[in-house]
Amino acid sequence: MSAMMVFTFIGADKPGLVEKLAHTVGSHGGNWLESRMSELAGQFAGIVSVAVSEEQLPTLRAALSELSGDEMTIVVATADHDGFGEDCRNLKLSIVGNDRPGIVRDVSTALAARRINVREMNTSISSAPMSGTPLFQAVAKIQVPKALDLAELIKQLDAIAAALTVEIDLEESLR
Repeated sequence: MSAMMVFTFIGADKPGLVEKLAHTVGSHGGNWLESRMSELAGQFAGIVSVAVSEEQLPTLRAALSELSGDEMTIVVATADHDGFGEDCRNLKLSIVGNDRPGIVRDVSTALAARRINVREMNTSISSAPMSGTPLFQAVAKIQVPKALDLAELIKQLDAIAAALTVEIDLEESLR
């Protein structure tokens, strides 16, 4: 029988980091299923989903824990599905505007207050085309309870957008 494991890692960005992780997973019979990895500010971080036999789960967990030290930090969790999202609709949330503190905080507070789950979120800062000022951009996949009044959510997000001077858009997502 197969078990699911998820681990996160962060370490100084250098060649061989992913290979070390992949070798450890493979040498314990694990199958690397999904991952999201990126370099930010000289650090390389990621989250990885792995399938491994129930028998190998403890030894793979121990081997990954042994890699965690001065050069890299690894946190291992056994994957668990609690059923959240089964009575939800998937939406895509986009935010664009001049960068300023509080954008992610205020939007995520509004979402959490309505039991909206953020499934994935990517943010970036770039230069605005005409002015060159820092431009904040975010795209998030969210799960919204079907019973939630979308008109009320849009009204609240519009109020946050006006206060922060950003654009916030919601649209249906296929995933």
